[in-house]
Amino acid sequence: MFLFQLPEDVLYLILSYLDYKSLCRLSQVCRRSHHFTVRDAVWRRIAKDFINTGMTRQGADLYPTMMLKDRVKVSQNWSRGVCRKDILLKWKINLLPWIQLDGDVLYLSQAADIGAYHLRGAEGGRFQHNRLTVFSGHQEDVCRFTLTDTHLVSAGGDGKILIHDRKSDYSVEYYGHNQEVNCIDCKGELIISGSRDRTAKIWALTPNQLGKCLHTIPTYDRVWSVAISPALCTFVTGTACCENFAPLRIWDTERCHLVSCLGSEFRRGAGVLDIVYESPFQLLTCGYDTFIRYWDLRVCSRKCVMEWEEPHDSALYCIKTDKNHMIASGSSYYGVVRLWDKRQTRCLQMFQLTSTTSSPVYSLCFNATHLYAALASALYSLDFRTSGPRHRR
Repeated sequence: MFLFQLPEDVLYLILSYLDYKSLCRLSQVCRRSHHFTVRDAVWRRIAKDFINTGMTRQGADLYPTMMLKDRVKVSQNWSRGVCRKDILLKWKINLLPWIQLDGDVLYLSQAADIGAYHLRGAEGGRFQHNRLTVFSGHQEDVCRFTLTDTHLVSAGGDGKILIHDRKSDYSVEYYGHNQEVNCIDCKGELIISGSRDRTAKIWALTPNQLGKCLHTIPTYDRVWSVAISPALCTFVTGTACCENFAPLRIWDTERCHLVSCLGSEFRRGAGVLDIVYESPFQLLTCGYDTFIRYWDLRVCSRKCVMEWEEPHDSALYCIKTDKNHMIASGSSYYGVVRLWDKRQTRCLQMFQLTSTTSSPVYSLCFNATHLYAALASALYSLDFRTSGPRHRR
């Protein structure tokens, strides 16, 4: 075929302009066409238009070990709601679990401990029940924890903040607040914690100042969520909105001055339960007022640029984003997980994980092929690699 006599860089450029169906058809013509049409360079432009392919808006690849062609195929299952539901773990008493995913390891908090579980298979599919390691030290339940390349930092109902070295048994603990520490975030050499005692605190993660409180910021309201900007110069607090203060406030990390307030029309009790940064200027928030809000600080801080409302008027406990088009949210009743496409105003897909007992989705995370959700008494997974029957909406 004359087409394949062209220089490879020219050939890849031509193939990159084909759509999904045309590429699939061309790959079936012969072995040589298949060889060129499965390359990631050909699928990169297409993958950016699909949800959860791992291609971010900035062009980074979150899942480089999986071929882009395969990710685009799985992405269509995410869009159509085609998946298999599994219960990975159950426990007898109701908890407030939190989960984080790091490569092929899933971290899950259960009461006062945090366990690490290995995921095997394509992009971490199969669940191995034996824990790789356990991080302990809290006297009461773990409220939140966060991961860095070297540390696991946890916040508990006992007012403690624990810094664990992920590669050894070394840990440091200190009493961070007078009441339970509801939320925590860590980036670079900074830790930000928020508490029911109506304060947010900045801590150092450097070896010579480990555990040292650098600043205490009075928020005059209970702090439910915090998030540090990727630029590290600011952070956001989400509060209960029970006082005469905006529930979303941006603070300077060095001077601890209030930079700005996000939004101006929150009703009383519209507490912010989760905050996720997509870039230094763009972030997503959710909470008790049933809305997911998308903020762009370059445009305006007084009004969000987009918003999506939970159709059943349920509070939203947690959100995650693929840093491109997709948002996943966890609702307060019957383990409802929703997928949203930012280019659409309505919910893309809905999955009800439990019908017998009502439980919030306290935390969720996902990779290219699976979504994991932690409810009060179980850990669920949705496997989107399946080609089976469509999940009921």
